[in-house]
Amino acid sequence: MRTALRTASFLSTMVFGCLLATAEAKTLVYCSEGSPENFNPMLNTTGTTFDANEPIYNRLVEFRPGSTEVSPALADRWEIAEDGKSFTFHLRRGVKWQSNKNFKPSRDFNIDDVMFSFERQWKDANPYHKVSGGGYDYFNDMSFNKLLASIDMIDADTVRFTLNAPQAPFLSDLAMDFASIQSKEYADALLKQGKPELIDQEPIGTGPFELVQYQRDSTIRYRAFAGHWGPKAKLDALVFSINKDPAVRLAKLRANECQVMSFPNLADLPAIKADSALQLMQQPGLNIGYLAFNNQKPPFTDKRVRIAINMAIDKQAILQAVYQGAGQPAKNLIPPTMWSYNDQIQDFPLDREQAKKLLAEAGFPNGFETDIWAMPVQRPYNPDARRIAELMQADLAKVGIKAKVVSFEWGEYRKRVQQGEHQMAELGWTGDNGDPDNFFVPLAGCAASRPGGGSASKWCNQEFDALINKAATLPNQAERTKLYEQAQVIMHQEAPFYLIAHSVVFMPMRKEVVGYKMSPFGRHQFDAVDLQ
Repeated sequence: MRTALRTASFLSTMVFGCLLATAEAKTLVYCSEGSPENFNPMLNTTGTTFDANEPIYNRLVEFRPGSTEVSPALADRWEIAEDGKSFTFHLRRGVKWQSNKNFKPSRDFNIDDVMFSFERQWKDANPYHKVSGGGYDYFNDMSFNKLLASIDMIDADTVRFTLNAPQAPFLSDLAMDFASIQSKEYADALLKQGKPELIDQEPIGTGPFELVQYQRDSTIRYRAFAGHWGPKAKLDALVFSINKDPAVRLAKLRANECQVMSFPNLADLPAIKADSALQLMQQPGLNIGYLAFNNQKPPFTDKRVRIAINMAIDKQAILQAVYQGAGQPAKNLIPPTMWSYNDQIQDFPLDREQAKKLLAEAGFPNGFETDIWAMPVQRPYNPDARRIAELMQADLAKVGIKAKVVSFEWGEYRKRVQQGEHQMAELGWTGDNGDPDNFFVPLAGCAASRPGGGSASKWCNQEFDALINKAATLPNQAERTKLYEQAQVIMHQEAPFYLIAHSVVFMPMRKEVVGYKMSPFGRHQFDAVDLQ
C-alpha cells in the first residue's frame, strides 16, 4: 500500500512538474505576413523566406545584430590577402548539427559542408545543383559563378576562397542569407533515399532554433536547439503565425496572441503608439519601392516612353495617400542613408504635357495599352501596392496610357516577373549587406537581366554595368563612390524604373518583449529576444 501511495505521489509530482515546466516555457509568437517559398535561402530573394530560415541556419560570417558589421560565426577568424583576391577562413570546431525524424547526424559541422553549400550553387556537376529548381538568384545575379576562381581545402579546418578579381563587398556578401551552410551528410543521406528535395523542405542547420512543424499559410513552429554552438536562445519555442491581413495581425498583437508583428498599416500607427500594452520601434529603411519597366518589351525599349511615365505620375500624391508621412520620394535606386548616394540628381518633374510630347515622339500620340502588376503582399517600401497601382493607373490615363491592374499569388508573381512576363511591375528591395553593390548588381546589373534573373527591369546598359563592376573591385570607398555617382547619372538618364519611395520601417510588439534589435536589412531575428 505504501509503495502504491509513493508511486501515486511520485506520478502526481511528475505530472505537476511537467505542467509547471510547460507553463514556464517561454514561447514567442511572431505574426508574420506570408509563407516562405521553401526552407533554403540559397534559392530565394524574399524577406519572408529569409525570416523563416534565419532561425535555422548559420553562415561562415554574420552581421552583428542591429548593424552592418561583419562578425565571426561558423568561421571564428579569417585573413584577407593584400591583393583582395583571396579570403581564408578558419572553421569553428565542435559545432553541432540539428536533427529531425529522418536524420541523425554522426559528426559535427566541417569543411565538407562548406564545400557542398557553395558547390551546390556553383557547379553544374554537383548532384544538388538542379534540386528544387536550382534557381540560385543571388549567387548568379551577383556573378559569383564568374567571380570565384576556386574554393580550396587548406587543411581540415581551413578553407580558402580565391577570386578572379578583387571584390570589396565579398566578406559582407558571405554574411548574406544565400551563403547559409547546409549539411553534406544530410544531403548524401537524402540522395541515397531518392528524396534530395527534402533538404529544402525539412531543413536541418546549426542555428539557434530547429524546425518542428510547418503548415503553409498558417504556422511555422520552432524549438530552441539545445546543441547550438553560440549563446543559447532565451526562448524555448518560437512560432510564426501567418496572416496576410495587417488588421488581423494587429488584433492578435493586442489580444496577446502574438507578441511581435510585421508590417503594420500606417493608419494604425497612432493607435499603436497610444496603446499602453504595446511598444513601437522604428528606423529609416535601407530600402526602395519602385515600378519596374520591362526594358526588353516594346514600348518600354524606348527611353522616351519610360521618361514620359516618370513625368506623368504624381509621386507626391502617392506619398501622401499611401505612405502617410513614413516615406520620402526616391530619385535614386539607393536610399539617401547609403554612402555614394548622388544628391545632385534632380528627380523628373510632374509634367504631363511634356509626357504627351515624348509619347508622340516615340510614336504613341494617342498613348497605348499596358498593364501594371501589383504586389499581393505588404512591405515597408510598398505599404499598399494595389492602391499605388490604381493611383498610377489614373495618372497614366491622363496622358492616354490605358493600364490594367493585375496581380498573382506572391510566389507566382515573383516567378513570372523574373521570367519577364510583365510589362510594368511593382517591386522593391531592402539591402542585404549595407553596400551599394547590393542594390545596383541584383536590381540593375546585366547578369540579373537574364530570363529568371532577379532584375525586374530586365535592363542591361553596358556603360552602367562596367562602372558598378569596376567599383566592386576597388578597396578605396572614395574611389568607389565616384563610380557609383556616375552610374546613378546614367540610370537617371535611361530611366529603367519609376522610383517611388524609401520608407521608414516600423515594428510593433508587446511591452514584455525585450532584447529585440531592428535589423538594417529588414530581417526579423529572435535568438536574443526574451519575454519579461
